[in-house]
Amino acid sequence: MFFYSTMLTSFLLLLCLSGPVFPREPPDVDCILLHLETVHCTWHTTINYTFKSRFYGEHFSECERYLTQGSINNGCIQPYSDRSNRFRTFYTQLAHSNSTFLEEHNLEKKVKLNPPTNVTVQNGSDLNLWFYWNQTTPNCVENEVRYRTHFKKWDTHRVTPRKQNYCINLPSSRSRYELQVRSKMEKTCGESPIWSEWSEPVVWGSNNGTETDRPEAGYSMLVRILVYVLPPAILALMVILLLQYERFRIRFIPVVPKPTPIPQDIVGWLQISKSLKEGFKTSYYEHGCPVREYQGSDSDSQCSDDSISFLNTEPTDALSIDTAHSCSSATVPPTSTKVLSD
Repeated sequence: MFFYSTMLTSFLLLLCLSGPVFPREPPDVDCILLHLETVHCTWHTTINYTFKSRFYGEHFSECERYLTQGSINNGCIQPYSDRSNRFRTFYTQLAHSNSTFLEEHNLEKKVKLNPPTNVTVQNGSDLNLWFYWNQTTPNCVENEVRYRTHFKKWDTHRVTPRKQNYCINLPSSRSRYELQVRSKMEKTCGESPIWSEWSEPVVWGSNNGTETDRPEAGYSMLVRILVYVLPPAILALMVILLLQYERFRIRFIPVVPKPTPIPQDIVGWLQISKSLKEGFKTSYYEHGCPVREYQGSDSDSQCSDDSISFLNTEPTDALSIDTAHSCSSATVPPTSTKVLSD
């Protein structure tokens, strides 16, 4: 028993003494460019390493500010002055005793901006809800907003690059709106997929009294009624009038006549009343005026009392003799045809 315990102690002592001889796995260094101002590099290890870094074409520089956990260095913050450097290779070096580990990094896709600040909300004169914020680097920045009502699910929307406001159309006077903003580098300046943290939320609505105490709330409701309710009501009323009253239907929807080759049917195209159409039909007739010629003597102006009627407008169209009339005192011209009575 004593022999086995002695062997185990000797083996453990040998491992402790030979530990530094075995090669160690180098820690992975992760670097990110924060707000185009500083480079943050972190690693996970139980050994205190010294950290150096440089961009391509520059010399290594010692870490100015270490990040520690307990008494172990696990990160470094280096200043970043030239903004064009992020498109060049970044080199890091971890050293401990006689061991040195080099690593290359591409910071172009590893830019993380600070969240927008001074997020405010305003009910505009157009009755829309406007959110504004400040961005210390407005150029080359793309923003994203998220808002919710009554603590429901977040609704996320992208904002046009370099734009620092967002609008919610015709907000409800009885809802509570909560909005946050975050940013990232956009495509034209070397897009980075890393979003900033969400900004502090800004709240507007019924819970904080910003809407119920406003005198414009009644006016806003009236405008919404006029815009969304009145036009459909007018349209429905017009449809009812067109369907129920023929006069309105003829005025707004005229009847298209059916083409026909028969000329007599053209009368049917006219949109006139039946009584007026009946007035054009013939409902009377006139008597014909009788025409007579008389025989007179050469010596006097006397003529025979008898004459023959050649025209009668009665329906029988028969030839009749009229002997009851006296002749006129005028003399018949010699060239006239003489008609003798029976």
